[in-house]
Amino acid sequence: MRAVGLMTHGGPEVLQVVEVDEVHAGPGQVRIRNHAAAVNPTDIVARDGTRAKVQLQSPPPWVPGMDAAGIVDQVGEGVTTGIKVGDRVMAMVVPHASHGGYREQLVLAEGAVVPAPLGSSHIEACTLPMNALTAQLSLDLLGLEAGQVLAVTGGPGAYGGYVIELAKAMGLVVIADAAPSDKALLESLGADIIIERGEGFAERVREHFADGVHGLADGALLNEKAIPAVRDAGAFTAIRGFKGEPQRDIQFTATWVTKYDGRYDILDTLRQRVQAGQLTLRVAEAVPPERAGEAHQRLAAGGTRGRMVIDFA
Repeated sequence: MRAVGLMTHGGPEVLQVVEVDEVHAGPGQVRIRNHAAAVNPTDIVARDGTRAKVQLQSPPPWVPGMDAAGIVDQVGEGVTTGIKVGDRVMAMVVPHASHGGYREQLVLAEGAVVPAPLGSSHIEACTLPMNALTAQLSLDLLGLEAGQVLAVTGGPGAYGGYVIELAKAMGLVVIADAAPSDKALLESLGADIIIERGEGFAERVREHFADGVHGLADGALLNEKAIPAVRDAGAFTAIRGFKGEPQRDIQFTATWVTKYDGRYDILDTLRQRVQAGQLTLRVAEAVPPERAGEAHQRLAAGGTRGRMVIDFA
Protein backbone atom coordinates (compact mmCIF):
# COMPACT_ATOMS: atom_id res chain seq x y z
CA MET A 1 0.00 0.00 0.00
CA ARG A 2 1.28 3.45 -0.91
CA ALA A 3 1.95 6.15 1.62
CA VAL A 4 3.83 9.44 1.73
CA GLY A 5 6.47 9.25 4.41
CA LEU A 6 10.00 10.12 5.39
CA MET A 7 13.05 8.08 6.25
CA THR A 8 14.88 11.03 7.78
CA HIS A 9 13.76 14.42 9.03
CA GLY A 10 14.31 17.57 7.04
CA GLY A 11 12.79 19.85 4.45
CA PRO A 12 9.92 19.09 2.07
CA GLU A 13 12.28 17.14 -0.15
CA VAL A 14 12.47 14.26 2.37
CA LEU A 15 8.86 13.31 1.65
CA GLN A 16 8.60 10.34 -0.68
CA VAL A 17 6.17 7.69 -1.79
CA VAL A 18 6.81 4.54 0.25
CA GLU A 19 5.25 1.11 0.53
CA VAL A 20 3.60 0.15 3.82
CA ASP A 21 2.04 -3.10 4.94
CA GLU A 22 -1.63 -3.84 4.44
CA VAL A 23 -3.64 -3.50 7.63
CA HIS A 24 -6.90 -5.11 8.73
CA ALA A 25 -9.78 -3.96 10.89
CA GLY A 26 -10.00 -5.63 14.28
CA PRO A 27 -12.88 -5.56 16.75
CA GLY A 28 -14.38 -2.08 17.02
CA GLN A 29 -12.34 -0.81 14.08
CA VAL A 30 -13.01 0.43 10.56
CA ARG A 31 -10.69 0.24 7.55
CA ILE A 32 -10.73 3.06 5.00
CA ARG A 33 -9.47 3.04 1.45
CA ASN A 34 -8.17 6.57 1.80
CA HIS A 35 -8.54 8.80 -1.24
CA ALA A 36 -7.48 12.18 0.14
CA ALA A 37 -5.38 13.58 2.99
CA ALA A 38 -5.28 17.26 3.94
CA VAL A 39 -1.92 18.90 4.62
CA ASN A 40 -1.74 20.79 7.93
CA PRO A 41 0.91 22.73 9.89
CA THR A 42 1.15 19.78 12.31
CA ASP A 43 2.44 17.71 9.39
CA ILE A 44 5.35 20.10 8.93
CA VAL A 45 6.25 19.62 12.58
CA ALA A 46 6.20 15.85 12.05
CA ARG A 47 8.45 16.17 9.01
CA ASP A 48 11.07 18.69 10.15
CA GLY A 49 12.23 16.85 13.26
CA THR A 50 10.37 18.79 15.94
CA ARG A 51 8.63 15.53 16.93
CA ALA A 52 11.70 13.38 16.31
CA LYS A 53 11.97 12.26 19.92
CA VAL A 54 8.57 10.61 19.68
CA GLN A 55 8.99 9.28 16.15
CA LEU A 56 12.40 7.74 16.76
CA GLN A 57 10.78 5.27 19.15
CA SER A 58 9.64 3.45 15.98
CA PRO A 59 11.56 2.71 12.78
CA PRO A 60 10.88 4.69 9.60
CA PRO A 61 9.10 5.34 7.37
CA TRP A 62 7.24 7.91 9.45
CA VAL A 63 3.95 8.91 7.88
CA PRO A 64 2.42 12.30 8.79
CA GLY A 65 -1.17 13.41 8.32
CA MET A 66 -4.18 14.06 10.54
CA ASP A 67 -7.04 14.10 8.02
CA ALA A 68 -8.45 11.43 5.74
CA ALA A 69 -11.46 10.83 3.50
CA GLY A 70 -12.35 7.77 1.46
CA ILE A 71 -14.46 4.61 1.26
CA VAL A 72 -14.94 2.01 4.00
CA ASP A 73 -13.73 -1.36 2.73
CA GLN A 74 -13.64 -3.40 5.94
CA VAL A 75 -15.56 -3.27 9.24
CA GLY A 76 -14.45 -5.18 12.32
CA GLU A 77 -16.66 -7.07 14.72
CA GLY A 78 -18.67 -5.10 17.22
CA VAL A 79 -18.78 -1.79 15.37
CA THR A 80 -21.90 0.01 16.58
CA THR A 81 -21.85 3.35 14.74
CA GLY A 82 -23.73 2.10 11.68
CA ILE A 83 -20.76 2.63 9.37
CA LYS A 84 -20.67 -0.12 6.73
CA VAL A 85 -18.58 -1.25 3.77
CA GLY A 86 -19.02 1.12 0.82
CA ASP A 87 -19.76 4.23 2.89
CA ARG A 88 -18.08 7.51 1.99
CA VAL A 89 -16.40 8.68 5.19
CA MET A 90 -13.93 11.10 6.74
CA ALA A 91 -11.80 10.88 9.87
CA MET A 92 -9.27 12.63 12.04
CA VAL A 93 -6.08 10.61 12.39
CA VAL A 94 -3.71 10.86 15.35
CA PRO A 95 -0.49 9.76 13.66
CA HIS A 96 2.08 7.45 15.17
CA ALA A 97 5.04 5.92 13.33
CA SER A 98 3.78 4.74 9.92
CA HIS A 99 0.14 5.28 10.88
CA GLY A 100 -0.66 8.78 9.63
CA GLY A 101 -3.20 10.17 7.21
CA TYR A 102 -0.82 10.22 4.23
CA ARG A 103 -1.52 6.63 3.28
CA GLU A 104 -4.09 4.98 1.05
CA GLN A 105 -5.24 2.46 3.64
CA LEU A 106 -6.06 3.24 7.26
CA VAL A 107 -7.49 1.36 10.21
CA LEU A 108 -9.12 3.53 12.87
CA ALA A 109 -11.27 3.10 15.94
CA GLU A 110 -14.95 3.24 15.01
CA GLY A 111 -15.50 6.52 16.85
CA ALA A 112 -13.03 8.36 14.62
CA VAL A 113 -14.84 7.58 11.37
CA VAL A 114 -18.03 9.42 10.36
CA PRO A 115 -19.96 9.85 7.10
CA ALA A 116 -18.62 12.49 4.74
CA PRO A 117 -20.87 15.50 4.12
CA LEU A 118 -23.43 14.81 1.42
CA GLY A 119 -22.36 16.18 -1.94
CA SER A 120 -18.70 16.61 -0.96
CA SER A 121 -15.77 15.08 -2.80
CA HIS A 122 -13.08 13.14 -0.94
CA ILE A 123 -10.76 16.10 -1.49
CA GLU A 124 -13.24 18.49 0.09
CA ALA A 125 -14.26 16.19 2.94
CA CYS A 126 -10.70 15.61 4.17
CA THR A 127 -10.29 19.31 4.91
CA LEU A 128 -12.89 19.23 7.69
CA PRO A 129 -12.06 16.82 10.55
CA MET A 130 -8.93 18.01 12.34
CA ASN A 131 -9.35 21.75 11.85
CA ALA A 132 -13.07 21.81 12.59
CA LEU A 133 -12.61 19.63 15.68
CA THR A 134 -9.87 21.99 16.84
CA ALA A 135 -12.15 24.98 16.32
CA GLN A 136 -15.01 23.29 18.17
CA LEU A 137 -12.75 22.40 21.08
CA SER A 138 -11.54 26.00 21.31
CA LEU A 139 -15.11 27.27 21.51
CA ASP A 140 -16.02 24.62 24.07
CA LEU A 141 -13.05 25.65 26.21
CA LEU A 142 -13.95 29.33 25.98
CA GLY A 143 -17.51 28.61 27.10
CA LEU A 144 -19.09 31.74 25.66
CA GLU A 145 -22.82 32.42 25.41
CA ALA A 146 -24.91 33.86 22.59
CA GLY A 147 -24.49 37.62 22.33
CA GLN A 148 -20.99 37.67 23.80
CA VAL A 149 -17.96 38.83 21.80
CA LEU A 150 -15.23 36.56 20.42
CA ALA A 151 -11.97 37.78 18.92
CA VAL A 152 -10.23 35.51 16.40
CA THR A 153 -6.68 35.77 15.12
CA GLY A 154 -5.70 34.01 11.93
CA GLY A 155 -9.26 34.06 10.63
CA PRO A 156 -8.37 33.38 6.98
CA GLY A 157 -6.74 30.06 7.92
CA ALA A 158 -8.55 26.73 8.14
CA TYR A 159 -8.79 26.75 11.95
CA GLY A 160 -9.67 30.43 12.19
CA GLY A 161 -12.28 30.19 9.47
CA TYR A 162 -14.04 27.33 11.20
CA VAL A 163 -13.92 29.20 14.52
CA ILE A 164 -15.65 32.18 12.90
CA GLU A 165 -18.37 30.09 11.26
CA LEU A 166 -19.03 27.99 14.36
CA ALA A 167 -19.09 31.09 16.54
CA LYS A 168 -21.70 32.71 14.31
CA ALA A 169 -23.79 29.53 14.45
CA MET A 170 -23.66 29.91 18.26
CA GLY A 171 -24.90 33.49 18.11
CA LEU A 172 -21.60 35.14 19.05
CA VAL A 173 -20.36 38.52 17.84
CA VAL A 174 -17.04 38.00 16.04
CA ILE A 175 -14.18 40.44 15.55
CA ALA A 176 -11.24 39.18 13.50
CA ASP A 177 -8.11 40.53 11.85
CA ALA A 178 -7.21 40.23 8.20
CA ALA A 179 -5.06 41.69 5.46
CA PRO A 180 -7.00 43.77 2.91
CA SER A 181 -6.85 40.90 0.44
CA ASP A 182 -8.65 38.62 2.93
CA LYS A 183 -11.40 41.03 4.00
CA ALA A 184 -13.97 39.64 1.54
CA LEU A 185 -13.20 36.10 2.71
CA LEU A 186 -13.81 36.95 6.36
CA GLU A 187 -17.01 38.75 5.44
CA SER A 188 -18.19 35.62 3.63
CA LEU A 189 -17.41 33.53 6.72
CA GLY A 190 -19.59 35.84 8.81
CA ALA A 191 -17.17 38.03 10.79
CA ASP A 192 -19.03 41.05 12.17
CA ILE A 193 -16.02 43.36 12.54
CA ILE A 194 -12.77 43.06 10.59
CA ILE A 195 -9.70 44.92 11.77
CA GLU A 196 -6.33 45.39 10.11
CA ARG A 197 -3.83 42.60 10.51
CA GLY A 198 -0.45 43.41 12.04
CA GLU A 199 1.05 44.98 15.14
CA GLY A 200 -1.39 46.48 17.60
CA PHE A 201 -4.07 43.78 17.40
CA ALA A 202 -5.19 44.22 21.01
CA GLU A 203 -5.35 48.00 20.71
CA ARG A 204 -7.53 47.78 17.60
CA VAL A 205 -9.87 45.33 19.32
CA ARG A 206 -10.21 47.73 22.26
CA GLU A 207 -11.16 50.53 19.86
CA HIS A 208 -14.38 48.58 19.22
CA PHE A 209 -14.80 47.00 22.67
CA ALA A 210 -13.30 49.29 25.29
CA ASP A 211 -13.54 46.73 28.08
CA GLY A 212 -12.12 43.96 25.91
CA VAL A 213 -13.75 40.86 24.44
CA HIS A 214 -15.31 37.99 26.36
CA GLY A 215 -13.13 35.39 24.66
CA LEU A 216 -10.27 35.05 22.21
CA ALA A 217 -9.22 32.17 19.95
CA ASP A 218 -5.61 32.65 18.88
CA GLY A 219 -4.93 30.85 15.62
CA ALA A 220 -2.15 33.19 14.48
CA LEU A 221 0.10 32.45 17.46
CA LEU A 222 0.12 36.04 18.67
CA ASN A 223 0.25 34.53 22.15
CA GLU A 224 0.96 37.13 24.85
CA LYS A 225 0.54 40.00 22.36
CA ALA A 226 -3.17 39.17 22.04
CA ILE A 227 -3.95 38.85 25.76
CA PRO A 228 -4.65 42.58 26.33
CA ALA A 229 -7.63 42.27 23.96
CA VAL A 230 -9.43 40.11 26.55
CA ARG A 231 -11.51 41.71 29.28
CA ASP A 232 -10.99 40.99 32.98
CA ALA A 233 -12.31 37.49 33.84
CA GLY A 234 -12.57 36.66 30.13
CA ALA A 235 -11.27 33.55 28.39
CA PHE A 236 -8.28 32.93 26.12
CA THR A 237 -7.36 29.78 24.22
CA ALA A 238 -4.52 29.13 21.80
CA ILE A 239 -3.20 26.35 19.62
CA ARG A 240 0.33 24.91 19.85
CA GLY A 241 0.22 24.67 23.64
CA PHE A 242 0.55 28.33 24.65
CA LYS A 243 -1.00 29.29 28.00
CA GLY A 244 -0.66 32.81 29.32
CA GLU A 245 0.68 33.79 32.71
CA PRO A 246 -2.09 34.22 35.33
CA GLN A 247 -3.50 37.73 35.16
CA ARG A 248 -6.78 39.65 35.56
CA ASP A 249 -8.74 36.44 36.32
CA ILE A 250 -8.54 35.43 32.65
CA GLN A 251 -9.19 31.73 32.05
CA PHE A 252 -6.30 30.43 29.94
CA THR A 253 -6.53 27.11 28.11
CA ALA A 254 -4.50 25.32 25.44
CA THR A 255 -6.41 23.72 22.58
CA TRP A 256 -5.10 20.19 21.97
CA VAL A 257 -7.34 18.50 19.42
CA THR A 258 -6.33 15.00 20.50
CA LYS A 259 -8.84 15.50 23.33
CA TYR A 260 -11.55 15.01 20.70
CA ASP A 261 -9.98 11.96 19.06
CA GLY A 262 -12.66 9.33 18.51
CA ARG A 263 -15.54 11.69 19.34
CA TYR A 264 -17.98 10.45 16.71
CA ASP A 265 -20.75 12.64 18.11
CA ILE A 266 -18.82 15.88 17.75
CA LEU A 267 -17.39 15.18 14.29
CA ASP A 268 -20.75 14.00 12.99
CA THR A 269 -22.37 17.20 14.26
CA LEU A 270 -19.75 19.15 12.31
CA ARG A 271 -20.69 17.14 9.22
CA GLN A 272 -24.29 18.16 9.73
CA ARG A 273 -23.23 21.80 9.99
CA VAL A 274 -21.54 21.51 6.59
CA GLN A 275 -24.73 20.09 5.12
CA ALA A 276 -26.71 22.92 6.72
CA GLY A 277 -24.45 25.51 5.09
CA GLN A 278 -22.92 26.63 8.38
CA LEU A 279 -19.38 25.43 7.61
CA THR A 280 -17.44 25.90 4.38
CA LEU A 281 -15.04 23.31 2.97
CA ARG A 282 -12.08 25.13 1.41
CA VAL A 283 -9.48 23.51 -0.84
CA ALA A 284 -6.42 25.38 -2.11
CA GLU A 285 -5.14 22.65 -4.46
CA ALA A 286 -4.91 18.87 -4.68
CA VAL A 287 -1.63 17.21 -5.69
CA PRO A 288 -0.65 13.57 -6.27
CA PRO A 289 1.47 11.78 -3.64
CA GLU A 290 4.62 12.38 -5.65
CA ARG A 291 4.16 16.13 -5.17
CA ALA A 292 3.56 16.08 -1.43
CA GLY A 293 6.76 18.05 -0.86
CA GLU A 294 5.37 20.83 -3.03
CA ALA A 295 2.24 20.94 -0.88
CA HIS A 296 4.40 21.33 2.23
CA GLN A 297 6.38 24.11 0.56
CA ARG A 298 3.24 26.05 -0.31
CA LEU A 299 1.81 25.67 3.18
CA ALA A 300 5.06 26.77 4.83
CA ALA A 301 5.29 29.81 2.54
CA GLY A 302 1.96 31.07 3.88
CA GLY A 303 -0.92 32.66 2.07
CA THR A 304 -2.81 29.50 1.07
CA ARG A 305 -6.53 29.94 1.59
CA GLY A 306 -8.00 26.52 2.09
CA ARG A 307 -6.07 23.32 2.56
CA MET A 308 -3.53 21.70 0.28
CA VAL A 309 -4.58 18.06 -0.23
CA ILE A 310 -2.74 14.88 -1.22
CA ASP A 311 -4.95 13.08 -3.71
CA PHE A 312 -4.49 9.29 -3.69
CA ALA A 313 -7.25 9.00 -6.35
